Amino acid sequence: MTTTAPGSTESRTTGPVADARALGLAHYAARGVLEHVLARHGITFQEQVALRAAVTAGAPQSPDDLVAQVRASLKADPAGIRASLDELLTRRLLVADGAHLRPTAAGRDLLTAVGAETAPLSARIWGGIPADDLAAAGRVLTLVAERADAQLAALNAEGPEGASGPTSR
Repeated sequence: MTTTAPGSTESRTTGPVADARALGLAHYAARGVLEHVLARHGITFQEQVALRAAVTAGAPQSPDDLVAQVRASLKADPAGIRASLDELLTRRLLVADGAHLRPTAAGRDLLTAVGAETAPLSARIWGGIPADDLAAAGRVLTLVAERADAQLAALNAEGPEGASGPTSR
């Protein structure tokens, strides 16, 4: 049995307990590795997420569809996402096909190259972690994402001032 001392964030047998800070640090550490690779290709993280959404879609997507998909993933501002789509169009990684956007061969090739470069890095990061630990982490992270999405939806429904109204300064 694993126990945590009162007031402690460290388990007696397994090390630090997962919390928002640990999650954030892990996210930004891994994202930093990816962004280093992306920078060599002249593409931003948000552009890569948008391009990946276009490439993995079963059919060409409208700009609004891609904005919605990227926003659901990154919780980013729609105007910034549209700017990313514009950059992908300018670089011919996406092309307009009527009212839809579709990835070009160059866009697909870019994602393939990024994947090939990040694969050995990811293997070093994730390698050696027991499958049971990865499964447990996957379950916890899925639950955290679901709960955070629900909280964000509630906050958005309240509006920018929240349920308690404006704060005095």
